[in-house]
Formats: sequence, structure tokens, C-alpha cells
Amino acid sequence: MTSQTDFDLSVTMTDDAPPQAGSSDGHAIETTDLDIYYGEFKAVEGVSLRVEPRSITAVIGPSGCGKSTFLRTLNRMHEVIPGARVEGRVKLNGRDLYAADVDPVAVRRRVGMVFQRPNPFPTMSIYQNVLAGHRLNSRRLARSEADEIVEKSLRGAHLWEEVKDRLDRPGSSLSGGQQQRLCIARAIAVEPDVLLMDEPCSALDPISTLAIEQLMFDLKETYTIVIVTHNMQQAARVSDRTAFFNVEGPGRPGRLVEVDETDRIFVNPSKQATQDYITGRFG
Repeated sequence: MTSQTDFDLSVTMTDDAPPQAGSSDGHAIETTDLDIYYGEFKAVEGVSLRVEPRSITAVIGPSGCGKSTFLRTLNRMHEVIPGARVEGRVKLNGRDLYAADVDPVAVRRRVGMVFQRPNPFPTMSIYQNVLAGHRLNSRRLARSEADEIVEKSLRGAHLWEEVKDRLDRPGSSLSGGQQQRLCIARAIAVEPDVLLMDEPCSALDPISTLAIEQLMFDLKETYTIVIVTHNMQQAARVSDRTAFFNVEGPGRPGRLVEVDETDRIFVNPSKQATQDYITGRFG
């Protein structure tokens, strides 16, 4: 029997399951009939959605439709809120992330999260911030290995050349855009399969936003990315597929209205509600 401590989310258990880790096809996430609750309140209802490997999927919709709530279920961050729970299925490479023998910490190693506001650890240096995930997992690193991880991660986040001579400075000493890229470096340092980004540019200026968007294009060569954004122009620029969520009124659960190739969503959506939202009639 597989224990929580050695459970490998990258390994599929069925002959017809999606590709295993290390395959050229990358890592897919799939939800089926997903209901999300805060206590007795159903916040999101009936979401069935496949996130394609090595692509960027944007989640758009008006405030209160459950976009961020949905995103947080993909790495079990939702359940850290007392009373929060899910029904339905969330699978990574065919493995149920909410199965009884799955450790939530193992899930969050495989499915990283970048939050709305940059959140480097203020008492840690740039160097220490990048390694924070390894430290939290109590992994001992030789100095040479740590140096290699820091440089590789900062290069991956397009930040190395800007900070390589001041790695001992606090992460909080960086600009807002640099701090967000530092948080991305911290997320990719533990080599996850998936990156979740919850409005990662909402607190940034246009130049920093452009830098993060360019970074996303490069990261999708390695990672499966899901981004929640209120900025429909950003969704149109960066994503391969777009999922539109909506809510019919106060106290009603958010629902997935449609998901399709981004060009089709913004040019010829199949649902009138999507057309109304992207043309600014509500939201």
C-alpha cells in the first residue's frame, strides 16, 4: 500500500490514464462534477473542465463567480479554510487529488501557487526565498546544489541577471514586479507539474505586467498553467484556452458557462452570457 509520505502524484494507476510524469505530453488537470462549499454554502457548482498539458488556461468572469475558489481547489488550498470542502473529482494525470491516501502537502508540491500580491518572505534573503519550498519540506541541500537551484530558478523566472549580485538582500527590497517574479522562482524551484496564478499582475504596473506575461509564455514550455484574471485583454494575449465562469445572482453558486480556444471565446462564443460579458454588458 502507498503511504501519504511516499505518494507519487505523477504516477498513473490505470492503463488508460493520462501520461505519466516525464512524458513529452506534460501534465493534465481534470475536474468532474466539482462542487465547492464553504460550510453549507455552495460557492461553485458542477464544474467539469480539462486543463490541457503545457498550455495556459485563463479563467475569467465577474466578481463573486468562484474563479479564485475554483483555482484553489486544484491544489487543495481551499480546504485550509475551516468548513470548506469539495464534492466531485479533481485529477492530476488521472490521480484523484482528494483521495483518502493523498497528502495535501504532496499535492501542493506538484501544483504550485502564485498569489495576487507578491508575497516574498520578508525576513528572508532573495536566496533564501527561492529555497523556501525545499526548507519547508525539510530537505537538506549541499551548498553547491542549493546554488544551482537558486540560479536555475531565478533564470527561469527571468530575474537572475537583475539580482545575481545581491542575493543576500531581503526579498522585500525588490520592486513589485521583481517580487512577483521572485515568488514565481520560489514556486518553480521545487519543480512542480502545474502552476496556478491568481491574478498575478493585478498589483503591478504595465511594464511589470508585460514581463510576467512574457514569462508565462516561456514557462508553458515546461508547466501546465492556470491563470485567474479580471483583465480580459490579458486573457486574450496569454492564454491558449479560456474558461468563462458566471453567477446568476446573490447567493447562487458560480458555474462554468463555457470553455474553448481563446480566439473562439473572444470572437465567436457559443453562449450569449459569454458574449455579454466580454463586450462589457455586465461584470
